[in-house]
Amino acid sequence: MGRSQTDGPATSVPALRRPGVWGWMAFDFAAQPFFTVVLTFVFGPYFVSQLAPDPATGQTWWSLAATIAGILVALGSPFLGAVADRAGPRKPWIAVFAAFKIAALCLLWFAAPGSPLVVVALLVVVASVAAEFSIVFNDAMMPRLLKNEEIGRVSNVAWGIGYAGGIVFLIGALAFLAGSPETGRTLLGLTPLFGLDPAAGEGSRATAPLAALWYLVFILPMFVLTPDRPHGEKVSAAMRQGVGDLLATFREIRLRKPLFQFLIARMIYQDGVNALVVLGGAFAAGMFGWTLTESGLFGIILNVVAIPSCFAAGALDARLGSKAVVTMAILCLSAATIGIVSTGPDSTLFGLLAFAPPGEAGGVFASGAEKSYVVFGLLIGLAFGPIQASSRSWMAKSVSAEEAGRYFGFYAFIGRATAFLAPAAVAGTTELASGSFDPITASRIGMASLIVFFVVGLVLVARTEGPPEAGTARRAS
Repeated sequence: MGRSQTDGPATSVPALRRPGVWGWMAFDFAAQPFFTVVLTFVFGPYFVSQLAPDPATGQTWWSLAATIAGILVALGSPFLGAVADRAGPRKPWIAVFAAFKIAALCLLWFAAPGSPLVVVALLVVVASVAAEFSIVFNDAMMPRLLKNEEIGRVSNVAWGIGYAGGIVFLIGALAFLAGSPETGRTLLGLTPLFGLDPAAGEGSRATAPLAALWYLVFILPMFVLTPDRPHGEKVSAAMRQGVGDLLATFREIRLRKPLFQFLIARMIYQDGVNALVVLGGAFAAGMFGWTLTESGLFGIILNVVAIPSCFAAGALDARLGSKAVVTMAILCLSAATIGIVSTGPDSTLFGLLAFAPPGEAGGVFASGAEKSYVVFGLLIGLAFGPIQASSRSWMAKSVSAEEAGRYFGFYAFIGRATAFLAPAAVAGTTELASGSFDPITASRIGMASLIVFFVVGLVLVARTEGPPEAGTARRAS
């Protein structure tokens, strides 16, 4: 059945004044450093550049680990969500996966240069899958915890708090722990704390167990403060029935036309979002010759901008609805993509603005073209948090508390099912263009293919009925 307006808690206390809601939002704060620091900006680059015998081998193994993790999450999330709906509480599942994630991250400390890549990649897969499964169960708590009109604001605020956690951890890691193997110094020019040896990658490796400690500490408020569902069936019985529930969900979701259309639209535009975030830094590095310092600073800038953007989007979601925020975010990301592909080594806006080359002194983001690229990057920062947070709130507003597990499992599945399409489109278009254009122009043409994902997603969102918002009743569909 669909979500009604009485699914939320029967209380007049605003959501952001309830301890249980803050406990739930603390999960995002706890979880984000793993994605920001371990997977993206510190341990991932260490795996490719220092742990592996050469960058090509490292990139192959890192990509393989990400692929395997994505497949496991896509296959396992719907089933686990269906089981959890029958079993009842979400917290025990989060606790189990937290144990796997924390153990895997702690073991990554031992991933010294020369360690078997297969073992390290396996630990990354375990940590990644455990992290993603935990998110499914945490997200599924929203319909029971929040009133319909509260979901959009709280989802965006939680996302912003998550980015804050990631930024604090990332800055601390780059400033005090992870030193350059060439200079032995951190981003601030300091000797790494605790005598960590940059040549052995100890600063980068230390971020994994520290992220585990961070996660352990900051998920505790969720376990202590946030109410959970009552117990249902025994887990063994729930698992036996879970397959049937999963198949029923696949059949049922096609009958809920607005929800099904939204999921298809999200599958397409989220592919574009993921590819833009993942490939944007590498695209700039290839065009401008950015070092790890400039790429890291670019990532920090995007995440810093995302924090207030999420808070503002939370207010807009509460006032205008999730569909409006998603629509605005897609438009913003489309403009950002057009902007970055219009930028070349010495110009932007397809040559309308030309720049002199940087002076002898150089420096970070020294050229006018680089500064223009960073400005367009700010548009990405403004939109990539809200589009994910308001997509999550759209989903939560569309389902009941009793069915949230299996539907958020399906939400995770469909978000992974076509994750390869946008990167493949960029790679394929770039390869085709390379036969007729120079490498930089070909890469710009390849990145331009992402605009198709945003345009198609925007059209589908425009044609889809939004979720039930405050003061409305959900129609059966």
